[in-house]
Amino acid sequence: MSGDPEFRRVFRLPRAPKRQVTRELDDELGFHLDRRIEKLVEEGLTPDEARARALEAFGDVSDVRDYCFKQSMVRERTMRGIDWLSDTWQDLRFSARSLRKRPVFVAAVTLTLALGIGAATAVFSIVNAVILKPLPFEDSDRLVGVWLTSPGWEVEWLEQPPATYFTIRDESEAFEDSGLWKNTFVTVTGVDEAERVPATMVTDGVLPLLRARPMLGRLFTAEDDLPGSPETVIVSHEYWQRRLGGDPDVVGRTLFVERSPREIIGVMPPGFRYMSNRSDIYWLRQFDRAEVEMGDFSYNGVARLKPGVTLEQAQADASRIFLLALERYEGMSPEYARDLGMDVRLRPLKTELVGQTASTLWILLGTVAIVLLIACANVANLLLVRAQGRSREIAMRAAIGASRARIAQGFLTEGLVLSLAGGLAGLGLASFGVRTLLGTLPEEFPRLGEISTDGTVLLFCVGLTVLTGLTFGVLPVWRAGGTNLAAELKAGGRSGAGRESHRTRNALVVSQVALALVLLVGAGLMVRSFRALNAVHPGFGHPDEVITFRVTTPGPGYSAGEEGLQIVEAMLEALEQLPGARSVAAITSFTMDGSTSNTSMDIEDFPTAEGEARPSFRVKWTGGDYFALMENPVIAGRPITQADIRDRNDVVVVTENLALTYWDSSEAAIGKRLRDGDTWREIVGVVGNVRDHGPGEPPVAVVYYPAVVNDFWGADTFVPRWMAYAVRTSAGSPTALMPEVRRIVRSVNPDLAITQVRTLEEIRDFSMVRTSFTVFLLGIAALVALFLGVIGIYGVVSYAVGQRTREIGIRMALGAATIDVSRLVIGQGFRLAAAGVVIGVLGAAFLSRLMTPVIYGVSPADPLTYAVVAVTLVSVALLASYVPARRAAAVNPVEALRAE
Repeated sequence: MSGDPEFRRVFRLPRAPKRQVTRELDDELGFHLDRRIEKLVEEGLTPDEARARALEAFGDVSDVRDYCFKQSMVRERTMRGIDWLSDTWQDLRFSARSLRKRPVFVAAVTLTLALGIGAATAVFSIVNAVILKPLPFEDSDRLVGVWLTSPGWEVEWLEQPPATYFTIRDESEAFEDSGLWKNTFVTVTGVDEAERVPATMVTDGVLPLLRARPMLGRLFTAEDDLPGSPETVIVSHEYWQRRLGGDPDVVGRTLFVERSPREIIGVMPPGFRYMSNRSDIYWLRQFDRAEVEMGDFSYNGVARLKPGVTLEQAQADASRIFLLALERYEGMSPEYARDLGMDVRLRPLKTELVGQTASTLWILLGTVAIVLLIACANVANLLLVRAQGRSREIAMRAAIGASRARIAQGFLTEGLVLSLAGGLAGLGLASFGVRTLLGTLPEEFPRLGEISTDGTVLLFCVGLTVLTGLTFGVLPVWRAGGTNLAAELKAGGRSGAGRESHRTRNALVVSQVALALVLLVGAGLMVRSFRALNAVHPGFGHPDEVITFRVTTPGPGYSAGEEGLQIVEAMLEALEQLPGARSVAAITSFTMDGSTSNTSMDIEDFPTAEGEARPSFRVKWTGGDYFALMENPVIAGRPITQADIRDRNDVVVVTENLALTYWDSSEAAIGKRLRDGDTWREIVGVVGNVRDHGPGEPPVAVVYYPAVVNDFWGADTFVPRWMAYAVRTSAGSPTALMPEVRRIVRSVNPDLAITQVRTLEEIRDFSMVRTSFTVFLLGIAALVALFLGVIGIYGVVSYAVGQRTREIGIRMALGAATIDVSRLVIGQGFRLAAAGVVIGVLGAAFLSRLMTPVIYGVSPADPLTYAVVAVTLVSVALLASYVPARRAAAVNPVEALRAE
């Protein structure tokens, strides 16, 4: 039988070793040589002559032997390749036929794997786009963000002044060039009705640093950047199409940006985006070096390293340049900067773009990896049961000559077929999941437009599918390798699973429970963190009742002057007449809306020494009954009133944390004075703290001015142009007021445009988008893990009941009560869950520390979270054991014994 080719193909027999092949070749060559000598002797030659003649004709025997050996090895390798392909094809056909007969089993495995592979692929697509891909700029690894750091001010990342930028351009040995940029909004007129659009202010070097190339026209040049040069602007491809009709002759046309005519010199290509912001307009900021000083910390910096320069070398060069800037420009002495620990700080531009999102995404990728492990454990358990049922078949195949490797190949092929089905379904789930996530993420999410299921993601999915198939396919192979041929054949298919198999399946279920507990603890910590954030008073109350919007007065500079004052007064007066409006107010920046302004001040009781920089505070200008509308309490003194605005009173209101930093109490701050320029302003009120950077960040010290201020930032009468308005209503949804609000704005001034229409609730939710996104995905992953863990416990307990039917029948025949049988079965589920909980708690205690950067108001070792999760898991495990326990209690002892 062993010579049968079909037998050798199905049950691969071992190949001959190399020494045996060499020995056989020697025998074969010797045989042919001897036959040749005998023939020559018969022809009349002497034996010596015959041997010499035969060797001469035959050639070097060793060379002939080596040649024959090489040809034999080539044929052997060829046959092995052909045999392997034949074996694989046969295994695929056999697996397909076998699995087709078990649709429920295939569906369960496919769904389980689809959940794990789909979740992992969906999250990887985000990780790949946001973290792993290089930025879409040439040699993007050489781009760095340029910041300052000031430990003395407790500021880790401080925006840089133009003085640093100019000194870097003049003196740097490590940078090709550097630039400044800042995101803002600008009012564009002259194209239909006025429109407020997102814009990016840049210096001339920013776009060339990125190696950006316009689709039409040109980029900014150094000549454009000189003070007094004609003002220019570049538009995005989207704005060119949407508002300029895709005019190919658009270069040279004029746009009125902030009422100032600017020539369009270029159109950026489709999809171009700098950092995570969508900009319709790129406009040039022209600095006058004669007016630059150290202290205007208002601009983001970017630079490109020279080829071969490391980040460490550039950091040393930047620190040297910062000292030069302190010497060249006024505003801060080198001694004071040294006391503050102030220095330039660089970081890769991609790191700056991604920020804290990276830690969140890595945590989520680790989370879905755990889900995939649970899915693999679940599938491995199912395959172990299937392998147990095929133990006699395996024994028969081994008995008639199949090698362990040949049997293993069959199991691994079946595992890969199942994983392929799960991978295809998972890819569909991943594609759906990515589209769903893209709809929930805010537009400001880093690299949002680059998230897709591209070739890298598809390759990841394929690799994950193959790895998954090999992972859960190993256990049945190992189980088959331990098959006792004699015992299986003697049992005739009646033997039950051995202890080793039971231990393996129980270990898999325990691991599922442990991993599920880790995920549930992570989700629980995030839920508690989210609740803690929601409980924080950010500086306003009942945010769902307040609608906000921004109306910026067009024009150059910062102050809108008397025109701005008239607009503010007209807007507040008209908004107060809105039906359902309880209160209205105006301010330059709502809490957490992302708009900030800071300025340095003198404090009368705490004079600044010569050469030291004055303390800097967040500043806001208010009109109307702002603090009452925001439900931010006045702790001491009084709020800013309309009389303060009308009479130009030099007064301010400060937050409680600022007051307590300099005085013993809020009441002690009343009557004290601050000075931002040449004018002292009296503190007339202290209000509650506000969390401008989000509820999870410390409160910011804020100074509130009246909407009209004397002698500020070079203006005799300063009225900020970038005012925002709020309306609080208790009559239905506040967004229902917007049609009437738009009519009011047009009636006040047709050149005004409304932007950033949001409720306070939306502003608050956006500040917590990273947390809510993490809670959402962690919650889904934890629920899937819990579901798979429950299925695993149910499967093991149910299988054990089926294996112990005879034992249960004997117990009941001997008088065991139904409750005793149920307790026996439920006890097995409880022990598995309890073991998993113990291991999971230890794992969670170690891994939850990685979540410290993304949780707030709760410890990574929070005992309440651990207790609730442990009790929940055990309870669900007991519930999963209840159905098999019911079935065990219903066993008829007579039928159970008769079946045996």
